[in-house]
Amino acid sequence: MTTTVPYPLPGAARPAPGPAADEGLARRLKALACTAPLHDLDARKANLAGEYSVYAMAEVALAAIDLVTLNMDFDTGADHDQIVARLLPRVAAQTPTRSHAEHERVARWVLENLINVGSADRGFRAVYGTFGPDGAYVRRDYDFKLIEEVPGPGGSVYLRATDEAVNVLVGALDTDVTSAQIAAEVKLEVLISRGRLADAQLAAEQARYRTVQYAETLRRTLEATRRNVRAVDWLQQVPDLIAEALDHVADRYRHENAILTNIRKARDEAEEPEHKRRAAELVDIVKDCIRRHTQLQSRLLEAGPLFRAEQDRQAFATPPARAGLDLYGQLVAPLLPLPVERAVRVTDAFFARGTGLRTPGAVRVTDLVDLLLTPPLERDHLGAEMPEPDLVATPDDSRFSDEQLEAALDLLDLPHDAPRRLSGLLAQARRTDPDLPYLVALLALHAASPPVGTAVRQGEPQLLFAVDDGTALDDPEFGGADLVLGTARLAAHPAARQERTP
Repeated sequence: MTTTVPYPLPGAARPAPGPAADEGLARRLKALACTAPLHDLDARKANLAGEYSVYAMAEVALAAIDLVTLNMDFDTGADHDQIVARLLPRVAAQTPTRSHAEHERVARWVLENLINVGSADRGFRAVYGTFGPDGAYVRRDYDFKLIEEVPGPGGSVYLRATDEAVNVLVGALDTDVTSAQIAAEVKLEVLISRGRLADAQLAAEQARYRTVQYAETLRRTLEATRRNVRAVDWLQQVPDLIAEALDHVADRYRHENAILTNIRKARDEAEEPEHKRRAAELVDIVKDCIRRHTQLQSRLLEAGPLFRAEQDRQAFATPPARAGLDLYGQLVAPLLPLPVERAVRVTDAFFARGTGLRTPGAVRVTDLVDLLLTPPLERDHLGAEMPEPDLVATPDDSRFSDEQLEAALDLLDLPHDAPRRLSGLLAQARRTDPDLPYLVALLALHAASPPVGTAVRQGEPQLLFAVDDGTALDDPEFGGADLVLGTARLAAHPAARQERTP
């Protein structure tokens, strides 16, 4: 939607000296528009029921965008509850004395506002102005999203950060992905060679964000191809994109492996603990960049066969059937608010033409006599008798019985102040039942990454957790780490809050 506004003074000089300067102004205006929802969070936090002025909502929003960007993959996105759980430590650090329920509410409120749950299309809109070819001032609408919900397998919903969100995160808008990636990695290599690891970590994170944005561009292109192969230029644009991306990945491999060697050297030679810690974090970031480039390369190699398969599928697909009439949406719903004298004219016209042609029957006296003298048939109002279904019991193919599950849960019901080793629990379970240690080990593995958010929402009073302290497991049947298992109270549960209250 555009609105043309002429100059108030005829013959006035154009403020922008040329199209390039005007385009640069529009890019800066879009950059400001993308940051507006973050500033709006701090402006609207006073509307929340409670004292929330102490929270820095824009800071939490940037952390949420960062988490979604780094946790989404090429095919899937980030889990909503997982992002909320990882935001809780940052929110709790701002107000350590507040309750866990309040911290979770702030994290969910920020994430839902970044998705813009209350709007119809879940997007943001900003208005900016440019100058047309005739020198007239033109107002334009800029629609964008920061975090969007995408469907996943099995009816699940994932979160994905858009290009605008990544640009907000790295402080640029509509930057060329390839040039920005090369500049970020050259800057990273120079900073590492000079020993400025703090600045090098920021440059490495920006390089990783550009990698995510490059993969997102390819993913949208492949999705558009699956919907309609004619909507994507596979003659010139996409082949050039794939060739350029493959060259980009090859160059990045060489740079990142060289950078990784220099970082490891800096980490091994560092004497200060802070210097060594930053070098170790840089190693993890660059390894993640290499993993993402490997995934991007595999998708690039699959793009050509995907195009040919979709071209064959869409070319030989049967044409879609013609949509039928929606009686409720097109007839009933518009007529219900109307008075009877106006609605009856529409219904008469519809049923007169909607029933189709009907050939009138020729009346004969014999047929009329038979029809009048035939007694009516008695009808059963309940319908025909339904046959009894043959039900077959589903065999129970589970490995462990209910008694074994109860025994394992009783064994893992540990006191809050008395954690135990996995090796001791396995030995105790083996004395009870030879198959019970397998179930105990399985429950212990699940406790290594406990679903804290789910347990809090379900009102669980406590949660089993497992921690690896580096001790090797000494067991005749199992190997790995000798986990330390314990039970933690959940502060969000009413019983736990009463125990903590002095």
